[in-house]
Amino acid sequence: MKTKKRLLATLGLWKFGFTKIPLIFFVRPQIVEMCSTECVIKIPLKRRTKNHLKSMYFGVLAIGADLSGGLMAMDAIKTSGHKISLIFKDMNVDFLKRVEGDAFFTCQDGVAITNLVNEAIKTGERVYLPLKITTTVPEKFGREPVAEFTLTLSLKIK
Repeated sequence: MKTKKRLLATLGLWKFGFTKIPLIFFVRPQIVEMCSTECVIKIPLKRRTKNHLKSMYFGVLAIGADLSGGLMAMDAIKTSGHKISLIFKDMNVDFLKRVEGDAFFTCQDGVAITNLVNEAIKTGERVYLPLKITTTVPEKFGREPVAEFTLTLSLKIK
């Protein structure tokens, strides 16, 4: 994703957060990569995202996981041209290490999300898909995961 496109996408995300979900705007996430197969979101570790132990607050981690899967689903829905409601049904997370640096949330389930959107359109029924989101802190741990999320995406055509 080119720098200008990434900046515009991030500004669009902040606008969405400001108008629809203020917590998203508050934590200032950045879109690092966004394509049909993968979405990477970065949330900086700053005063507003820290807990009392100077690591990232778990609510902020949930926002990052939500965005990395949710943005791809929103994009697939927009591309389909149909009105589809999107929500996450549940969440499971394994916290492996403390997040003591900028967090990167990666979801690589784009193809499965597109297939789920098509299934929702075809069946007219509510459909579900567990999404895997991996959180890393490259500056401290490289590619080693610090948290692993599973969020169940739920879609239904309106």
